[in-house]
Amino acid sequence: MTVADSIPIQSSQWYWRGFSIRYQQVGRTGPAVLCIHGFGASSEHWRRTLPVLAQANRVYAIDLIGFGQSAKPRPNAPIAYTFETWGAQVLDFCRQVIGEPAFLVGNSIGCIVALQAAVMAPEQVRGVAMLDCSLRLLHERKRQRLPWYRRASAPLLQRLLGYRPFGHFFFSRVARPRVIRRLLGQAYGRPKAVTDDLILALWQPSQEPGAADVFLAFVRYSQGPLAEDLLPQVQCPVLILWGEADPWEPVALGRELGRYEAVEAFIPLPGVGHCPQDEAPELVNPLLQEWVARHSG
Repeated sequence: MTVADSIPIQSSQWYWRGFSIRYQQVGRTGPAVLCIHGFGASSEHWRRTLPVLAQANRVYAIDLIGFGQSAKPRPNAPIAYTFETWGAQVLDFCRQVIGEPAFLVGNSIGCIVALQAAVMAPEQVRGVAMLDCSLRLLHERKRQRLPWYRRASAPLLQRLLGYRPFGHFFFSRVARPRVIRRLLGQAYGRPKAVTDDLILALWQPSQEPGAADVFLAFVRYSQGPLAEDLLPQVQCPVLILWGEADPWEPVALGRELGRYEAVEAFIPLPGVGHCPQDEAPELVNPLLQEWVARHSG
């Protein structure tokens, strides 16, 4: 057992705009770090990161509203599932729970949330680390780059999913352990990292009331900010880590984000897929530790 393995992780509840939000916390001293999960995931996706970073930091991981064990109110009644909403949630968490500015570490859409927060309130964000940032290739401003068949089929599927009975039927077919396992098997560069515990952590929240409506709201969300919209506005240091075997967010396209002034480094991770913090913690954690320590002086 390592020192990191012996550090207990505490699960807590916070109320935001009247809704229950679940978060996890570990570590009592040092700079604050907040980890933000990707689409369909939760704070459990950082289970291999939290204890390691907690050796020198106060580390938090939050379930964004609509995901994990957080509340899942019906879209637009009154919560809109947008990056502006999640950015505001993260900033209020920094103010009300952490009590000071924090380093934000995101995976996939969690990177966009972190960037959005850094743009909305620069004084609350000390730095942003992005792990396989969502490129939002189905965004309405990007569709013209797609092959014609995807350009035509994506809007059609989104319209079909807008028909609630069909959307809920579609979700019921996707939110199954064997389907989740198959999807992760495609996304992960290291298949052995797709464990039963991981499948359970992703499947259980999908069975809660409201989960289907949140899923359908986001898959039809083709507007809002892109990383390339937000990065030019960011005033804090940015670190980008990218799995070279990511089939969803190609590393070749990800490298384009490394050219922005705020980005200090773009580090490719050989053989790693879309969720580096879970697949390859032995590669990711030391990089995050060094980056946070360097900017904490």
